[in-house]
Amino acid sequence: MGETIVIQPVTRIEGHAKITIQLDDGGNVQDSWVNVIELRGFERFCIGKPVEELPRIVTSICGVCPWSHHLASAKACDAVFGVDIPPAAKKLRELCNSVAYTEEHILHFYFLGGADFVMGPDADYSVRNVIGIAGKLPDVAKKVVRCRWLGAQMLDIISGKSIHPVTAVPGGVSKPVTKDEVEKLKPMAQEILELAKFSIDYAKKNIFTPFLDAVKTLGVIETGFLGTVKQDGAFDVYDGMLRMMTPDGKYEDFPYDKYTDYIAEHVEPWTYLKFPYMKKVGKFSMDLANPSGIYRTNTLARMNVCDYIPTPLAQKEFEEFRKNFGRPAQLTLLYHWARLIELLYNAENVVRLLNDPDITSTDIRIPVKPRAARGIGCTEAPRGTLIHDYETDENGIVTNVNLIVGTTHNNAPINMSVKQAAKALIKDGKYDQGILNKVEMTIRAYDPCLSCATHDIDGTLPVKIDIVDGDRNLIDTLRNF
Repeated sequence: MGETIVIQPVTRIEGHAKITIQLDDGGNVQDSWVNVIELRGFERFCIGKPVEELPRIVTSICGVCPWSHHLASAKACDAVFGVDIPPAAKKLRELCNSVAYTEEHILHFYFLGGADFVMGPDADYSVRNVIGIAGKLPDVAKKVVRCRWLGAQMLDIISGKSIHPVTAVPGGVSKPVTKDEVEKLKPMAQEILELAKFSIDYAKKNIFTPFLDAVKTLGVIETGFLGTVKQDGAFDVYDGMLRMMTPDGKYEDFPYDKYTDYIAEHVEPWTYLKFPYMKKVGKFSMDLANPSGIYRTNTLARMNVCDYIPTPLAQKEFEEFRKNFGRPAQLTLLYHWARLIELLYNAENVVRLLNDPDITSTDIRIPVKPRAARGIGCTEAPRGTLIHDYETDENGIVTNVNLIVGTTHNNAPINMSVKQAAKALIKDGKYDQGILNKVEMTIRAYDPCLSCATHDIDGTLPVKIDIVDGDRNLIDTLRNF
């Protein structure tokens, strides 16, 4: 057996993972794996709890996207209690969702993924990070930090708590927003919108165009896509129908509470992440030459499944994107481009909602009563379609939980993109830091949140032990997977 290359930890992602690349005797890539080596287990923690507590509990699944879990959970609770919440409550939840989106997309572009392009994929790792960006673009860095702060302040004003939120409750939201608060929020929203406009303009001129060759080759795979659209096909990240698109661009819409008719889950012994796949295809395969059942979620998927974007500036960017790359666009690094279009949409959407007179209504909550039921909530988290599925007994106590989070949908595509990049770049046993970073770049494009995504518990812990001598030479390796 040839050399084994291990990239650990994978850097500038949320959560912990390593890449294992197995070379053959000729030094060429035989196989690869993205091992996710952490565990959450919230599906078990939540059983036995009153269901109304879950919107507060599940925010601790992830410190990066607590709002997505909070809102998906609140929608699942609404379904369990069988209520349709007041319009103003829906708008306040959507407002919080869009503000959180701006925070998270700014975080990924400037702090995590953007350094590979701003500093260059072959730049030394000591400067290929947010500190390097701050040194190269100090005025931009100040705006980025300020807008991240503004987003947190806005969520604090609207909901009372920006991290690990508590405002969405079964039946609506816990507090209204006042007219004075709205007037305070408007200039803050406008400042974030200006950064969103600058970001996509800067990226098109200085990043996407110069790196177009890499965009067309690195981590490219062909898959289907899943995302949320309104009844008329409009882009939406808070509510709507799910649209499953096959690799040839054909699609089928379905209500998210029917997800088990369309999505099945596969398990592999070398990772805690499950592998969702298209149930109707009936077969799961990550074979690069002949994949089966594989689909992707997150920004690129949402650009592919929607027919249009209902805000003017984002729609203009969307039209240019589709004209350049077609439908469905399959190039993996286009996730970054699509992410900046979404940043623009959400910044526009925040301004739109703050100018909606209904946003200050005090009719924001209706009473609920416990019952035995099943409720499913779904939102588009920044990292993909997020599904919360709860069952309760007659006292409203949780008896079963299933979560499918955004990164879980992308588990198989991430593994395939890594393998494609490794096979293309590593030849005859020759590789360097720049090549290995390009392999990592295929993961960063998906903006994975691995702390959210680990949901397979079979009672065993995958353990790998390296035995070394006094000079740190490897003597043997023991593993149980």
